[in-house]
Amino acid sequence: METSKFFPIVETQDEGYQKTFKNCAELVPTLPRSKGWWLDELFQYQGFWMSSFPIRGSMLINDHFKTRPTDIIVATSPKCGTTWLRALVFSIINRHSFDFNDHPLRKLNPQELVLLFEGHIHKDGSTSFLDELPSPRLLSTHIPYSLFPKRMTDDTSGCRFVYICRDPKDVLVSKWHFSNKLRPKEVPPLSLEEAFDLFCKGVSHYGPFWDHVLGYWKASVESPKKVLFLTYEDVKKEPLGCVRKVAEFLGVPFSPEEENKKTVEEIVKLCSFESLSNLDVNRSVAKRSERPVSNSDFFRKGEVGDWVNHLSPEMVEKMNQITEQKLQGIGFNFH
Repeated sequence: METSKFFPIVETQDEGYQKTFKNCAELVPTLPRSKGWWLDELFQYQGFWMSSFPIRGSMLINDHFKTRPTDIIVATSPKCGTTWLRALVFSIINRHSFDFNDHPLRKLNPQELVLLFEGHIHKDGSTSFLDELPSPRLLSTHIPYSLFPKRMTDDTSGCRFVYICRDPKDVLVSKWHFSNKLRPKEVPPLSLEEAFDLFCKGVSHYGPFWDHVLGYWKASVESPKKVLFLTYEDVKKEPLGCVRKVAEFLGVPFSPEEENKKTVEEIVKLCSFESLSNLDVNRSVAKRSERPVSNSDFFRKGEVGDWVNHLSPEMVEKMNQITEQKLQGIGFNFH
């Protein structure tokens, strides 16, 4: 049984899991730490700031996960369009299984259809839950690319990653709003100034944000058949083109018949922010004990450029300078 003060209790009879639990419980207290964005602590693990639970999830993936050549990983830094990307990839690979008028996305939140990898690797204290998922397994993650095992990121592996990122100014604003929803009512809200300072220092979940983006960007350049790199801004500008690009990348392009039937348009419509946010299941404010946020908390505005309504000129200048420095000479920027 896991007894560390940093982790929820997980029962396991698996000796391999017990060893990883023990190693992680011994490691985490030795790591550099910082206060988190709600009541959690963040620890610096292999260059990234993470809470203890995903650190252990990452270690479990490295130690125990058995990859398949058909695995599809939907990857994002938090608050970059995760919900949309989960819905989109699920719709693309399952488009022959469901009618659009009676689609699972109309009844379930995307988080229930595309499970968080580093969370569900803990489930039942072994890999049995993930092992029993049918192929192709579709999983979601916030884990930085460099933290995955070579057997998943090597070119000889068939495992594929679909990654989306977003202008860091919009990420900051979205994360700040989301974090204050997670803070208990008796705790004062996190100020925008404090959130800005933490974000710029790289102290945010799975951050630094720019290093997270760089890891997946470089992988997409070096291994374009393994990692597809998208931006939220491009998706909003050219949704039809982005959907076709994802389908091509996953090896399931749309047929001429599907194009004639407007299947791409149907997927774009179903997965749009406006559609998803107005579904009854995603307007629910009910919270669960294992997840202190409601489905509605994952939908705010979904707009590009909302940062102009929140950030001062000085904040914008500093953020742009950091972004230019971090992304200089790599062939990609957010403009």
